[in-house]
Amino acid sequence: MVANSRWRQERLLILCYHGTSLEDEHLWRPFLYIHPKELEQRLESIRRCNCTVLPLEEGLSRLAAGTLPPRGIAITFDDGTYDFYRQAYPLLKKYGFPATVYQTTYYSSLQRPVFNLICSYMLWKSRDAIIADGANVGLPGALDPRTDASRFAIVRRLIETTEKLTGLEKDEIAVKLARLLGIDYERLTASRILQLMNASELREISSNGVDLELHTHRHRTPENEDLFRREIRDNRAAIHSLTGRDPQHFCYPSGVYNVEFLPWLRKENVVSATTCDVGLVQRGMENLLLPRYVDHQRRTRLEFESWITGVGDLLAFRRKASQNALPNYGYGPSPT
Repeated sequence: MVANSRWRQERLLILCYHGTSLEDEHLWRPFLYIHPKELEQRLESIRRCNCTVLPLEEGLSRLAAGTLPPRGIAITFDDGTYDFYRQAYPLLKKYGFPATVYQTTYYSSLQRPVFNLICSYMLWKSRDAIIADGANVGLPGALDPRTDASRFAIVRRLIETTEKLTGLEKDEIAVKLARLLGIDYERLTASRILQLMNASELREISSNGVDLELHTHRHRTPENEDLFRREIRDNRAAIHSLTGRDPQHFCYPSGVYNVEFLPWLRKENVVSATTCDVGLVQRGMENLLLPRYVDHQRRTRLEFESWITGVGDLLAFRRKASQNALPNYGYGPSPT
C-alpha cells in the first residue's frame, strides 16, 4: 500500500553505498562495505519491487517538477574506489541501472592505497599481534591492535604525525607498518584494495551510465572558506579533465557537514549536496542537505525493502548524523 501510494511517489529515495568488497572488507568494516552477492540481491529487490531507478540529476529535477515515477530511486556510491569498478559497476550494467559516484580525486592519479584506510585494514588483519616498538613508523613504544578502540587510536596517531606529508611519503610509512605486521604490502597494492579508480577506469564508467560528481579533492571539508572552496575547485577540475563536464552535485565526505558550508557551496555553483542522514527526499527540503539511506553488510533484506517501498521512512528514528560514517580524515596533505 505504501509503495503504491501517492505519498511514496512524491518522494525520492537516494541510496548510499561506500565499498563493495574485493576480499574481506565487509568483515573489516561491515557498516561501510557490502559483499557483491548482497549488493546483487539489493538490485534484484529493486527490480522485483518495480522501482524506477533514475540518474540523480533527473530524479531531483523530476521531484521538483512533481513528475516522479512510482517508487523513484537514485543510487549513489561515495569515494570512487576501485572496488566500484571491479564489483559494483558490472552489476549495475547487468540490471541496467544508472548510478552516481561522488569521486574524491587526490589518490586517482597517485594509484596507491589510501593511507588511513590501508593502515586501519592492515592493523585489523594483524589484530592478534602486538608490535613491540612502533618507532619505525613514528610511534615509539608498543602498539596493541587487538581492539577496535586501540586500532582507531593507532591510526589517528599515524594520521596526526603524517599530516603534512604527501601521499607518496605516507605510502612509505604504510610500507614500514606492513613490515612490522608481517604483511605483503606489494600483494595488497597489486590487488588494488582501498585504491581509487584510475583515469582510464573513470573515463570508461563516465561514458557508460555513471555520473561522476563532487566529493572534494582530498576527502576533507576545512572550516576555512578559502580552503573549503579550493577543495571543490580542485575536485571539479580533476573530474572535468577526465569527462569534459563540470559536476554540480556534491556529497559531504564522511557525512560531516556544517550549515556554514551551504553559502560556500552555492558560491561554487553546487546545486545539490547529500548527507548520510536517513530519510526520503521530498519537495521543499534544503537541496544542500539531502538525506540518503546508507546501505551496508549489516542491513537485512527486509529492512532494505522497507526503505525502497517507503515504509522504512515512516518508521525510522531520525538521526542528525550517521553513527556509522567514516572518521573525517583527509586523503592528501593538508593544503595551506
